[in-house]
Amino acid sequence: MAAGLEGVIAGESEICFIDGYQGVLSYRGYNIHTLAQNAVFEEVVFLLWNGWQPKDGDLARLKADLAAERELPAPVIEFLGSVPRANPMDVLRTAVSMLSLYDAEVQDMSTEANHRKALRLMSKTASIVAAFDRLRNGNQPLEGDPALGFAANFLYTLTGKRPDAVMERAFDVALTLHADHELNASTFAARVTAATLSDIYSSIVSGIGALKGPLHGGANQDVIRWLLRMKDESEAVEGVRNTLARKVKIPGFGHRVYRTEDPRATHLRALSEELGRRTGHEQLFRLSRRMEETVKSVKGLDPNVDFYSASTYYSLGIPVDLFTPVFAVSRMSGWTAHVLEQYRNNRLIRPRAEYKGNPDGQTWIPIAER
Repeated sequence: MAAGLEGVIAGESEICFIDGYQGVLSYRGYNIHTLAQNAVFEEVVFLLWNGWQPKDGDLARLKADLAAERELPAPVIEFLGSVPRANPMDVLRTAVSMLSLYDAEVQDMSTEANHRKALRLMSKTASIVAAFDRLRNGNQPLEGDPALGFAANFLYTLTGKRPDAVMERAFDVALTLHADHELNASTFAARVTAATLSDIYSSIVSGIGALKGPLHGGANQDVIRWLLRMKDESEAVEGVRNTLARKVKIPGFGHRVYRTEDPRATHLRALSEELGRRTGHEQLFRLSRRMEETVKSVKGLDPNVDFYSASTYYSLGIPVDLFTPVFAVSRMSGWTAHVLEQYRNNRLIRPRAEYKGNPDGQTWIPIAER
């Protein structure tokens, strides 16, 4: 049996396809390069949930529905303001769980109700992340602008500034790139919970808990910390070489599935360069390139999605400890798509373990004789 279930097929899905050797990623048959170049994030959300491209009316309706569901219950806002120094992923996990307490349809497991709950989760998760950051900095949460799309509204409610077209498009693409990735750890965790026929909120909380781990969603925070402590390119090269010589991994490189460049990294590299020029963070991109070149020459590893998303998010003005919650904002689209698919074709996920312990028949010794 492969350690960590590597290479093991654990289920069937129509949502996401990956060819790790060819560097292919597609959602519902649409290549990630096609989506990054042509789609807006709301179209990707619709595609993941439904399996087909939205028409004008479908897209307009989804945008309006997402805008209408941005408001958070008052007790959730009160909670967000009461834990200013907590880990943002802990806050997000708890706040998403709280949402279920104020959803009148939480126990309704009909297909229609679960789609409505997925929409609420998609919209309110972004509101939670933005509101928490404003409250911990002594500001009141901003009411969303219904005229703004998902990406622009998130940046506005987080920073208080309306992004220009370039910044909005960059973040929109970043959201698309992070939307889904087949049976990664968090998605698998969400599907395992859904397979018990637990509610969608419980399933998503399972996903958030898995995403929190540094081996999954937390790597881009480690990447930006690396970049921010480097003074120049020579120090970056020396730091990478010394770290690799000690057999320590560099965050943001290598992937369990990809054996060539992560196709998401292709777009994030370009976004990092463009945003770096626009925001005065060009040095971060140059350091990133030198790190990439050095890791490639020494270990033959390519960057994954986390590596260039770090400098991209930083240039967008996103606080470092919100990088993983922002990942969750995007991945909510994929998590909910997978939970909905699990409900449609459900079978309890119950794998077996290959036992490696003592053989059966051990003699039990009374406690007085041990």
